[in-house]
Amino acid sequence: MNKPFLLKPAAKDYLWGGNRLNEEFAKEIDAEPLAETWECSTHPDGLSVVSTGIFYGKSLHEVLSEHKEYLGTHPLATFQQSAAGQLPILIKFIDANKDLSVQVHPTDEYAGKNEDGQLGKTEMWYVLDAKLGASLVYGLSQSVAREEMEIALDKGDVEKYLQKVPVKKNDVFNIEAGTIHAIGAGVLVAEIQENSNLTYRLYDYDRTDKNGKKRELHIKKGLDVADLNKATEPRQPLRVLRYQQGVARELLSRCKYFEVYRMIVNTERRQKVTFKSDELSFRVLLCVNGCGTISFEEEQLQIYKGDCLFIPADSVEMRLHGKMQFLDVRC
Repeated sequence: MNKPFLLKPAAKDYLWGGNRLNEEFAKEIDAEPLAETWECSTHPDGLSVVSTGIFYGKSLHEVLSEHKEYLGTHPLATFQQSAAGQLPILIKFIDANKDLSVQVHPTDEYAGKNEDGQLGKTEMWYVLDAKLGASLVYGLSQSVAREEMEIALDKGDVEKYLQKVPVKKNDVFNIEAGTIHAIGAGVLVAEIQENSNLTYRLYDYDRTDKNGKKRELHIKKGLDVADLNKATEPRQPLRVLRYQQGVARELLSRCKYFEVYRMIVNTERRQKVTFKSDELSFRVLLCVNGCGTISFEEEQLQIYKGDCLFIPADSVEMRLHGKMQFLDVRC
């Protein structure tokens, strides 16, 4: 039977990042700022690395290239990139100390035709924390013609068209490809997305990087894929916690690319919680709070806030003990 293993993330020092991932999630990464950690990634722009077990020191990409059965038999798990050891998804922590750029992601179809066969990017955000008054951009507050948007972007007054939405801890947002969006300052999120790093930056507040250079914009491609119609205001989905002995679960998001559940474990009274993956899909547990242990066969892993556990398809049965919260991600 297949055994789970912990992952060490790749890090990104984008100019809008902060230091919360080191301070609150004990990442111990030498990056200033630390904007993103790619916790579960086979993308060549940021590979996560196995940090426990027999594959210690290998990239997740290497492991999946050697063990394709770890992906499972679900159609997404066996999509065209799996032969090269690629996951269909990518999981991140994002610390927005400053506003992210106003951006948009392409669909699979557009990316396949215009970006050498790459995937597009639909994503989901789970808000881990948000400062008082924090917000994010979700689509447009009014419909606008492409020509008008081009003028607004050129003049730097595009914000008048953006729909800004207040955000608080525990909120969920689904961002379909083509939606203009941006995470606002003071927001800390976990992001689950397609396995893509395609971002078309439309507006960046006229900022410069540490070398004094403005970051590249992608106006033409961005407007090719952007939905310029008035967006509906995002509403938080109906979420129902389902309780069993020692654990509660709720569905956060489901789309054709992934499913995400929140799992709350509390076995301080010694309840037994068992957990495994079936043959259909791998699973990823991203610990967003608390600590505990995961035991299987004769082994035991210590789990802390910020840790990411990869569980191959058709895994051994595991026992969870402690007080912790996970995002449980699968295809």
